[in-house]
Amino acid sequence: AEQFALRYADGPQLYITEQVIPSYFELSTRQLLERIQSHGIDARLEALKELAKLSADPTFAAEFITMEGIGTLARLVESGTHFGEMLAFTLTAFLELMDHGIVSWDLLSLSFIKQIAGYVNQPMVDVSILQRSLAILESMVLNSHSLYHRVAQEITVGQLIGHLQVSNQEIQTYAIALINALFLKAPEDRRQVSRQPVHIIRGNRPIKAEMAHQLYVLQVLTFNLLEERMMTKMDPNDQAQRDIIFELRRIAFDGENDTGGTEKRKAMYTKDYKMLGFTVSLLRTAAPGHLHQGQLPAPIVLENSSREDKHECPFGRCAIELTRMLCEILQVGELPNEGCNDYHPMFFTHDRAWEEFFCVCIQLLNKTWKEMRATAEDFNKVMQVVREQITRALAMKPASLDQLKSKLRSLSYSEILRLRQTERMSQDDFQSPPIIELRERIQPEILELIKQQRLNRLCEGSCFRKLGNRRRQEKFWFCRLSLNHKVLHYGDLDESPQGEVPFELLSDKIHVSDVKSVVTGKDCPHMKEKSALKQNKEVLELAFSVFYDPDETLNFVAPNKYEYCIWTDGLCALLGREMSSDLTRSDLDTLINMEMKLRLLDLENITIPEAPPPVPKEPSSYNFTYNYS
Repeated sequence: AEQFALRYADGPQLYITEQVIPSYFELSTRQLLERIQSHGIDARLEALKELAKLSADPTFAAEFITMEGIGTLARLVESGTHFGEMLAFTLTAFLELMDHGIVSWDLLSLSFIKQIAGYVNQPMVDVSILQRSLAILESMVLNSHSLYHRVAQEITVGQLIGHLQVSNQEIQTYAIALINALFLKAPEDRRQVSRQPVHIIRGNRPIKAEMAHQLYVLQVLTFNLLEERMMTKMDPNDQAQRDIIFELRRIAFDGENDTGGTEKRKAMYTKDYKMLGFTVSLLRTAAPGHLHQGQLPAPIVLENSSREDKHECPFGRCAIELTRMLCEILQVGELPNEGCNDYHPMFFTHDRAWEEFFCVCIQLLNKTWKEMRATAEDFNKVMQVVREQITRALAMKPASLDQLKSKLRSLSYSEILRLRQTERMSQDDFQSPPIIELRERIQPEILELIKQQRLNRLCEGSCFRKLGNRRRQEKFWFCRLSLNHKVLHYGDLDESPQGEVPFELLSDKIHVSDVKSVVTGKDCPHMKEKSALKQNKEVLELAFSVFYDPDETLNFVAPNKYEYCIWTDGLCALLGREMSSDLTRSDLDTLINMEMKLRLLDLENITIPEAPPPVPKEPSSYNFTYNYS
């Protein structure tokens, strides 16, 4: 009687700690450890599967670690005898147990580190093993200074960059996380980044030029380096910066003749730099990394030269502010955030993705400036619009830079204005108390309308396939609700009907008053044996059953998600229960918004007060009449 405990059956199989019996844990943990070390491969695999699930529970983890479980798992990894699924479950359990923070990471041996690093360095390794190995190495680096040096000796950034070339998003994410960890813990002299994509040597292994450049881009995008550069002000007399600006002028005005006297060239350069949008005060506030070289400025500057002076787009100022804006949008210079789920695959599709991204955005800025017919006074307004254009385009998760260009083309200035107006109508104006009160009054009417639509669809009926039919010729059955909503009629059909099936052809029936409940998914009787199979996942999501007297069931598998929502909503409505499908929520939101806009049509451009007007004071006397004379 002492050897039992309560554990949740679904989801994370955690124990209900208030009811944990110590003797049960001692016995079950010892038995699990024995099974893990057993000679039978099947028994060991099942034990490791169970351990991987239970390791997330803090109570179990504490007991397992007390019995030297961590050491047992580490020895299994060090032995090199585990492969494939067995090794994946071993690494999963190890990582879960260490994440509880009960045991110090410093206790890990060098042979264990070498074994884990070996999985990362192997050219062909199972994805699940690679993912867990990267996660373990990241935790080692972040949790121990001494382990950082050991891991850095076994893993080079060049080797990790190779994992960024795969299409698996999780592997890319874990690889970047480990690169982040290595750079965050690295000494200052090892964090220095070369601005040129040259051949570099790390760990006695050369990295190709394009790989080195991608490493540079990753560092700029993910590490706290740009912020350090931003702290140093630019000196206009700095020769390197002067060379960059001079090269930018030469590219933009390639057709100009630089011959002539010193004074003539000086005057010409001053004019060119002014047209490029550079001033001394601007250069004093810019970071060194803000100046970009390339062939892009020429068409933009030449286009500006043909505009009126007041409508010129200052390229230098725009480039610097745009770079700062892109850093803010992509959170460049901020520490890695584990809770952030933003992922932009387009940065892995090009060798010089950051520069190409900048070029796309500076062209967008120039286009938006022209569409807004902006002047120097409108600079901040233009930058706000451009920020919104870029943010909206990135939210669509373009897979490549070409897709980004396409999405930005569709987000013109007029489209941004339209989207702002639509969102203002749907969000800002609809949050005032009078509007919320009106919405609450309308909702019951809309819900009743949706309910009637669902019941009308049940009266029309639907055709369902028979589950488990192995014959070549498919069998069907039809079900529909009577017009008075009191009886469900159903029956078998030889073929799928083209129209409505009359009640006379449906031989069986169920009275709605006899229906006890409606269940869905894995709770359905006809799904309990099939829920474990991956190929039945879609069927599981479309299954529902009706329980009726005496303990009988009518089992359904809807042909699609729409019919599933219609029938589950309709049956819930018949039983007086809430309709909770995704379709109902979508319909309710759409219909309420339409009704609200119709009722508020006459109030356009009229500010709706937050509270009703005050009731005026009562008159001093009610003894008054109108004098017609």
